[in-house]
Amino acid sequence: MTDRQSADIVLIGGGIMSATLGAMLAELAPERRIVIIERAAGVATESSQAWNNAGTGHSGFCELNYMPDPSDGTAATAIAEQFQLSRRWWDRLAERGLLDQSTFLHTAPHMDVVFGDRDIAYLRRRIETLRGDPLFARLEYSEDPATIAQWAPLVMEGRAPDEGVAATRHPGGTDVDFGALTTALVRIITDRGGRLLLGHEVRTLAREADGSWRVAGRNAEGGFDLRAPVVFIGAGGNALRLLQRAKIPEVRGYGVLPVGAAFLRCSDPQVVARHDAKVYGQAPIGAPPMSVPHLDKRIVDGTGHLMFGPYATFSTKLLKHGRLTDFFTTLRWHNVPVLATAMWANLALVRYLIGQLLAGRRQKHAYLARYYPEADPAQWELITAGQRAQLVSPDDRRRGVLRSGTELVVSADGTIAGLLGASPGASTAVPIMIDLLQRWGHRVDIDLLAS
Repeated sequence: MTDRQSADIVLIGGGIMSATLGAMLAELAPERRIVIIERAAGVATESSQAWNNAGTGHSGFCELNYMPDPSDGTAATAIAEQFQLSRRWWDRLAERGLLDQSTFLHTAPHMDVVFGDRDIAYLRRRIETLRGDPLFARLEYSEDPATIAQWAPLVMEGRAPDEGVAATRHPGGTDVDFGALTTALVRIITDRGGRLLLGHEVRTLAREADGSWRVAGRNAEGGFDLRAPVVFIGAGGNALRLLQRAKIPEVRGYGVLPVGAAFLRCSDPQVVARHDAKVYGQAPIGAPPMSVPHLDKRIVDGTGHLMFGPYATFSTKLLKHGRLTDFFTTLRWHNVPVLATAMWANLALVRYLIGQLLAGRRQKHAYLARYYPEADPAQWELITAGQRAQLVSPDDRRRGVLRSGTELVVSADGTIAGLLGASPGASTAVPIMIDLLQRWGHRVDIDLLAS
């Protein structure tokens, strides 16, 4: 790309967030010149890639971490509503022939399975809270081992007959290949004249005298340099660093902590055929929200697999294909105390991560056996999943608070925005981007957006 090229909006990062926003803009304002900049050789190579996430269509059906208080279903309901909005938009695009949902969306009942009197009492209270909500009307509950065995036979086979167990099941859960979805959405953008620049790494993000943004960096030809009045940063773990380079005060004091994950994967067709759900459990005490254990049905490139995890890993990278210096480049004098106080307040998390890092293959298999007692270690391989940047933000007293979920950061004048944080971001990309478009002055109706 030659110097001084221009665009109407630049989207940094080729993942689900930029793809969703770009596809919406391509529908709302097809005359706008959209440019997507991605440092990798393809889109959806980081958190959106199928094996870098669990593929759960987060809808509140099974994620117990959304309801630490089983009598308060507010967060679960909010997530369910947001995911339904995502589904509605995908449906509208599919009706127009712009998406083939069979390539990325598959039915997978969502379940919870818990053990012991305390967790059974918790799950019983949770179902009582949610049962009156129409979004959860199909949620089933059982403490009968035979019924649970029908729902998830691998979970119950080989289990001690006197072990207390309870489960919930929602038949309307989904498994989502967010990588395939991202690729399809990017195609909508490029088919309408948008540009996709692969192998382009942004190193400069600066405000020009005329109010536009200069976005420049390196590529295979040496460099690129363009101007745009509006920029969105959907660069995953790199988003904070780019927002810091833009020098917007809205991220002052913000920090991120790198959290990686690994999973055990089984691709044996005979085993895969006997498990047709995403089974979630209770997270260990001190574990971050993204570490809730789950035994998942996965469909990737049309082939079934099972996946169990996650197991925490550690790296100072903020992207799976990042650099070991990534975390250190986000440190500023104003966020180091915020990060330090967050770590001090979450010592249980530190102990959990250390325990995970010290765990060997035998301990990892024992964790799997809690949910699949007869699992054969020879049928499971350990795979490295994505790298996440756990968001830490300052409270009113400048102390660090670990944030679950995602946070949209928008400059005061609205010309630059970025998304920080992790799960359930991909599942809620549509409402997040609708929120951003409304801040930019667009009137958005989900039924008209793809009409």
